[in-house]
Amino acid sequence: MLNNKIPPVIVVLFFAGIMALIAHYSVIDFTAFITYLAASLVTIGCVFCIAGVVSFKIANTTVNPNKPEQASKLITSGIYRISRNPMYVGFAFILAGWGIWLSSLWALLCIIGFIAYLTFFQIIPEERALTKLFGEEFTAYKARVKRWL
Repeated sequence: MLNNKIPPVIVVLFFAGIMALIAHYSVIDFTAFITYLAASLVTIGCVFCIAGVVSFKIANTTVNPNKPEQASKLITSGIYRISRNPMYVGFAFILAGWGIWLSSLWALLCIIGFIAYLTFFQIIPEERALTKLFGEEFTAYKARVKRWL
């Protein structure tokens, strides 16, 4: 059973809001480079998220992060060769882009909180469920592919 009852997308929005509050009080004026860097990070994040969802849809398995026991297949190809959690990696890139856009190094520190929260309350419980469901196949996959990047 998962420890987290809050959908990861809500967690992303929560941390984005915290970042905006912090940035409001710590804005640093940079050049147009910030816009391009922020857009690039958000784009990379979206690619990771979309690739993860598409891989699940192609395999005809659940995308619902709160119901890992409903997974019908362990996905280890495509973007899942790079990260066991590409959608969460994508969210972290999106938050990094948001932090850059806000021009706040302090707001960027919220990404550490996001990663820690998701690791302990979402990913670790998901991995327990997937180990029960897929056994040695998932254990071998964990040994070859990193959790984040």
